[in-house]
Amino acid sequence: MSRSFEGVEALRDVSLELRRGEVVGLIGPNGAGKSTLVNILSGFDRPTRGQVLLEGRDVTRWPAHRRGRHGLARTFQHSHAFRALSVRENVEVAALGVGVSPREAARRADELLELLGLADEADLPAAALAHGDERRLGVARALATDPRFVLLDEPAAGLPEAEVPELAAAVRSVRDDHGAGVLLIDHNMALIMEVCDRIHVLDQGETLAEGAPEEIRGNLDVAAAYLGESAVREEEE
Repeated sequence: MSRSFEGVEALRDVSLELRRGEVVGLIGPNGAGKSTLVNILSGFDRPTRGQVLLEGRDVTRWPAHRRGRHGLARTFQHSHAFRALSVRENVEVAALGVGVSPREAARRADELLELLGLADEADLPAAALAHGDERRLGVARALATDPRFVLLDEPAAGLPEAEVPELAAAVRSVRDDHGAGVLLIDHNMALIMEVCDRIHVLDQGETLAEGAPEEIRGNLDVAAAYLGESAVREEEE
């Protein structure tokens, strides 16, 4: 797919596949096109050229809420929580939105809050959460819809390093215990390298590299995109 804004191409002929039961990392420098791609995949934008297929069905023109009902969930860089509701109620509302019973919504909320380390904050209003806890609440809300595919947009942003392993365990649980496909967009390279089965690298709107974490770690083009070519040459010397 490609996406242009007033003649400027934010994405150029990018193809990405996400399968159930795997974690794919989406990385790249600031301005690489990651947010544009995620917005197109989730239905908040449309490509200038190309298609979005959800389990073989063309959903390019479907709005976000319709894709959500068919198993695609996402989180956001900024909180979309109902700030006046409790943490538990926020998760229950997300589950109710896809048609489950109140009892099932409550069960999912309790399970997910425990998984993401938010059980002690369950009765607090969402407005009272620290920034890192807001991120985890966004993940819990996305998972409450029992998605087949979930797009996690910078879930580690603002998290203390000590809490990143807990988030990594939650991401692996989504893949291993729920069988969902996870697209993980984050700048925390330790998290990306630890939990991803494959990594897709964007730079200036184009695919720069794809491969297993060990391939991406040793890719000089990826290092140059992040650090600059001069820094890579100095390291080689």
